[in-house]
Amino acid sequence: MTSNYVTEAKKFFSTDVRNPNGIKKACHSGKVHSVAWNSTGTKLASGSADKTAAIYSVRDKLHKEFELTGHNESVDQICWSPDNDNLLATASGDKTVRIWDARSGNKSIKVLQTKGENINISWSPDGKTIACGDKDDIISFIDTKKWVISKQKSFDMEINEIKWNHAGDQFMLTTGNGTLKVLDYPSLKDAIPSLPAHTANCICIEYDPKGKYFATGSADALTNIWHASELVCLRTIAHTECPIRALSFSFDGLLLAAASEDPFINLTFVETGEVVHRIESPDGTFTVAWHPTRLLLAFAGDEKDPTTTRDAGLISLFGV
Repeated sequence: MTSNYVTEAKKFFSTDVRNPNGIKKACHSGKVHSVAWNSTGTKLASGSADKTAAIYSVRDKLHKEFELTGHNESVDQICWSPDNDNLLATASGDKTVRIWDARSGNKSIKVLQTKGENINISWSPDGKTIACGDKDDIISFIDTKKWVISKQKSFDMEINEIKWNHAGDQFMLTTGNGTLKVLDYPSLKDAIPSLPAHTANCICIEYDPKGKYFATGSADALTNIWHASELVCLRTIAHTECPIRALSFSFDGLLLAAASEDPFINLTFVETGEVVHRIESPDGTFTVAWHPTRLLLAFAGDEKDPTTTRDAGLISLFGV
């Protein structure tokens, strides 16, 4: 299965994909910080330094349906509801989390105030809670039935990214000292001692759709693949020279895309760590997101407008 999958994937990416480095579209007037597909893959969303988010439909290219305005600072991370493919949450430096309904236009339907400038956000697998982290390393938990902050937890270390496991009974946090904190949920007590995940700042974490693995990326330029239930590191991928900014698993859980400052995106076979394909991205990449049902990758990076040297606000689609 391993050799056949890798062979077929290499053939698909090298011969069947018409645009080897993706189709690019100018979508924002500032750097794009986050892209994410909804659970059914019918819509893509983005968040940007230009203080807006946006929602797109996707055919052979992106079609912007709504520009989402209301934030007063950069939109740093976004996430969709796992059980309602029209609900989007955005985390911003303006100390708010906003909720948007893709059916109702460009105005948010809920605005929740937080204590600090928000930099990361995650929706629980059961759809009942949103967790949002700020620059002061305080995590706020939002009850999505009452739309109130139900609890908060502060940390004495830098928290970079947050995720629930698939069962929703563990809450994972990547830290500035290279460790991975594993909390029991909903008690938020330490489930186990912090795991020594990396030798430098542990930046990002992502679970595969099948729940078998999760991956962590770090400033040490390494990506680690972990067994999701046993919480042991299975293999280390070392194909980059720059910090790993974001990770995304393909719908079948077999390919991992890594965003970094390197001038390329590696598509790596999870079972062996072999690079199946490399997408050229000369200016580096900030964010990556695989489509939930097909081999279609959305990504955005540090491209500049050659006429103004300002951030170009481009989003690329690879796989069409």
